[in-house]
Amino acid sequence: MEGLPFLPGNSFRDPTKNKYHRSHSLNYKNGYSIPTLPTSGIGGEPIMYNQLSEQELDELANFNPTLTYGQAKQAPPEDFVPAHKAWDKKVLRFNAYFKQTVHESPAEYFRVRPVDIYYYLEDDSISVVEPHVENSGMPQGKLIKRQRLPKNDQGDNWHWKDLNNGNNATFYGKVFHIVNCDKFTKDFLESEGLEVNPSEEMPTDPYIERRKDAAALRTYQTPSAFDKTKQFLEMDRKVLRFYCVWDDRDNMFGETRPYVIHYYLVDDTLEVREVHTPNDGRDPFPVLIGRHKVPKNRYNVESSFPAVVMELSDNEIKEYYTPKDFKLGATVPIYGRKFLIYDCDNFTKAFYYHHFGQTEFNSLDVKEKLRELPKMEIPPYNHFGSLEDSLQSCLSLIPQPPKKDFIKMLENDHKVLRFEAVMDSVRPEDNGRRFILCYRLADDMMTIYEPPVRNSGIIGGKFLERTRVAKPSSAPDQPTFYGPQDFYIGAVVDIFKHRFVIISADEYVLKYMEEHKSQFPEATIQTLRDHLGQARAQKEMIKGGPMKVRRSPGDLDILVKQVRAQLKKIAITDKTRVDEMFLRYNKDRSGFIDAANMRNLCRSLQLPVDDDVIAALIGQCTSDPEGKISLEDFRRFVESS
Repeated sequence: MEGLPFLPGNSFRDPTKNKYHRSHSLNYKNGYSIPTLPTSGIGGEPIMYNQLSEQELDELANFNPTLTYGQAKQAPPEDFVPAHKAWDKKVLRFNAYFKQTVHESPAEYFRVRPVDIYYYLEDDSISVVEPHVENSGMPQGKLIKRQRLPKNDQGDNWHWKDLNNGNNATFYGKVFHIVNCDKFTKDFLESEGLEVNPSEEMPTDPYIERRKDAAALRTYQTPSAFDKTKQFLEMDRKVLRFYCVWDDRDNMFGETRPYVIHYYLVDDTLEVREVHTPNDGRDPFPVLIGRHKVPKNRYNVESSFPAVVMELSDNEIKEYYTPKDFKLGATVPIYGRKFLIYDCDNFTKAFYYHHFGQTEFNSLDVKEKLRELPKMEIPPYNHFGSLEDSLQSCLSLIPQPPKKDFIKMLENDHKVLRFEAVMDSVRPEDNGRRFILCYRLADDMMTIYEPPVRNSGIIGGKFLERTRVAKPSSAPDQPTFYGPQDFYIGAVVDIFKHRFVIISADEYVLKYMEEHKSQFPEATIQTLRDHLGQARAQKEMIKGGPMKVRRSPGDLDILVKQVRAQLKKIAITDKTRVDEMFLRYNKDRSGFIDAANMRNLCRSLQLPVDDDVIAALIGQCTSDPEGKISLEDFRRFVESS
């Protein structure tokens, strides 16, 4: 059947086919529509298409039609059209207005003058025309002739991009507010990519509207059937009584005060009376607001009303209070005071039931409840100044200096605990530096001094000013400061990221701790006793005769390394000093120095001069059995690492 021509009689319908839907050609991926070619025909039949080989696809990809058909001819350039021809007789039109102040006229304060702004696209010129109004009495017509209008002092001119609905345009000091534009202008701006703002209504001139109302036909209204005499006869001595409160606690020294509102039905007047209680401390003036007709909003009057020379009358007041405005639970503002109505008497309830059909009269509980006193929240510490100073600025409006413990200052005046400490640092030049820690018991402040060491390269003196030092593990908002209990022999004190190890103390420290045993742990006092006892024994041995130092294993190597480090530090700063030190002790110019010269050298540099230390130094400098050190050996020892 496939080889037969498609002629009548050669086409046959498949009776088993029951699907005739078309395959879709649109997919969605990540929320976006993507067109796709159908892979099957009507009813799901496969579409027959040629399967090209990879070689044929490469030939089609490299196929260049210019090799076959030649170079395509370029289209001729478009003719140049000048601007004065392209934009000839094409004008943008905007409807605008400006306000003109009127002086010395009781009838009007300002005038609204509508204008038309024409923008000529041919040369970017602008003209402003005011349409003629009959019998206006003002010269109208062309206000600004066609010209380019300056925009600012930099030489810029007004452009059509600066004009839009709702914008203000200032031409020669006069402000024009644009409210609308015609269809050609709107289409042109939208074609150029500008969004046109919605149009506004042209404001009306109040003086012209007043003249129109005066010239309109007058209409008269017959008086109402309500008779004041009848109201007097029926409503005399009938008064509505409302119980209310005035909550004035938002103001300074304000409070909740009870009042009674009397509404007189005979003439629609009301008064507000105070409710006095015995010994309330207030003057005996019962009436807060006298009886009269009270307007709802006495300030809702015309702006032209001369309130300076005239008082309000019934002609100016638009609406007064009526019985409809008073309800239980409602807040009624009277002359700026807001009165909450919480109850009324039985006559008032009967009146509202007969005239307004109100059946529910639920009174409110207005008993004053004790307000919770606000708790002062201390803000977090901002690290400006000390913690005590920042806290004092939050406790009072006028900051006061922090209060000091004068009793503690008097008891501990001139009492200072002095400790000797060494710096524990990762830097080799800072490791081993000696310091004096002074702790003042009067104000818990610390001062750190560094004794000067000759030829050390470090300037001694005051290392830390007098201050209170917080422990590094404490919180910034609630710091825990170092106390005298934290200082003992072997204690590690971390002061502003510098670690100090306490190695000694004054005898006064031990004496003070023994006098105040309740304030210090026994272990702290014992460390001072052991250390100071050893120091006393050493002093006694020095006074009595030569002292022999008992060293533990490794001490000699540490001392030799420290001596080498000090000599190396001198060599790094000035290498010529190494030769000068050697020549200073080589007085006979033999080219060698001995143990006595090395001892004198170490003594001048304030280094250890013990016999075992000098012997170890000479052993590392030279291998000579007589202990003679040459200049080269001395240089090598100093400069070696």
